[in-house]
Amino acid sequence: MESKNKTVVKAMTLLNLFLTREKLSLNDMIELTGMPKTSVYRMVRSLEDMGFLDRDEDGMYALGLLFLQYGQLVSDRLDIRKIALPIMKKLRDEVDEAVHLIVREGDEAMYIEKIEGTHTVRLYTAIGRRSPLYAGACARSILTFLPREEREEYIKKTDLVPIASGTIRDKDELGRVLDESYRNGFTVSHSELEDYTSAIAAPIFNNKRQIAAGISIAGFEARFQNDRLPYLTERVRQAALEISRKLGF
Repeated sequence: MESKNKTVVKAMTLLNLFLTREKLSLNDMIELTGMPKTSVYRMVRSLEDMGFLDRDEDGMYALGLLFLQYGQLVSDRLDIRKIALPIMKKLRDEVDEAVHLIVREGDEAMYIEKIEGTHTVRLYTAIGRRSPLYAGACARSILTFLPREEREEYIKKTDLVPIASGTIRDKDELGRVLDESYRNGFTVSHSELEDYTSAIAAPIFNNKRQIAAGISIAGFEARFQNDRLPYLTERVRQAALEISRKLGF
């Protein structure tokens, strides 16, 4: 317990009370936790300000609507992983390259599933890794299919920091690449997140026709030459479409 942040522990102690109780008063929380009144008051006020707790006109507290948002995000992402995994395995077997599944996390993309390729030398990617939306085919497949206003606002406010030798650093070029990817329905990258690597990605849509995730195949540049790109592109697009249909698209 000593290694844990005491403020976080106290906040979780309060929130855990609501696992079995719909509503609680301030005095209820003080009695149930045995924490000092001033500590509970400050903590509850902070949780209310952040949206984790809601207070009604009678002064009773309940879990805030923010938890619905988090819960829906977790549910959606778990559903996507479950649905996508067998399709990802099939894709890996077809193309013999690593396959990644990513979702948007704010202004970043997060890898939530990965199927390794069969080659001895492997890419430096892992579940939980993050990358900016502008860099790499998989992340950019999400940026490409965001609503245009949202996409343009992202480009306007974002500094294009180089990650590898091929990272796009010019905003006009990024806009051009996004437009081309939108027309083509897929995204290609070379040496954007790691030198001498390439990736091809396609968007995954949900039942509301909104971008839900991105799927990519990735490997070393030598295996992504022009003569093989059409085959790889078709395979990843078909996989993305299959997942999208299972999500209700």
